Amino acid sequence: MDDPSEQSLWRPLHDLLARMDAEIGQVYTDRQITGLKPTYVRELLQLHFKGPMTITELADAIGRTHSALSQKVSAMRAAGLVRTVPGADARSKQVTLTAKSKKLVDLLAAEWRATEAAIAELEAELPYPMSQVVQDVEQALARKSFHDRISEKLGNQQ
Repeated sequence: MDDPSEQSLWRPLHDLLARMDAEIGQVYTDRQITGLKPTYVRELLQLHFKGPMTITELADAIGRTHSALSQKVSAMRAAGLVRTVPGADARSKQVTLTAKSKKLVDLLAAEWRATEAAIAELEAELPYPMSQVVQDVEQALARKSFHDRISEKLGNQQ
């Protein structure tokens, strides 16, 4: 049996996004910023503009699960970008920016805007903009979910 993971229609998209994220990361490296990953920026900006939030509130604001945000907050805490303090009840944690990340928010907001402008420029060069691809995929998945499509292909296989 051949290894099915050797063939992938999905991998080029993952690779492209990883390469673009790495180039955003290079912007931080160029400025000697350590511990910052492109995947942290949205959360840091949310905390800056909306103030401290619980992990649940931040997860809701970002559209991620509590578990996923809890792991990300732990990584951002280890990088010195956020700190957590007990929340209103014993089960919740309030997430706040550290002095390190407060110094970065102007750059992060500028980088976000520059990234959006670069994406708009890139889309203008394409015959079919990436944002339109996403909308089209979302519409197709609204007609039939990805789960249902995979399940149909699996059929009776266990």
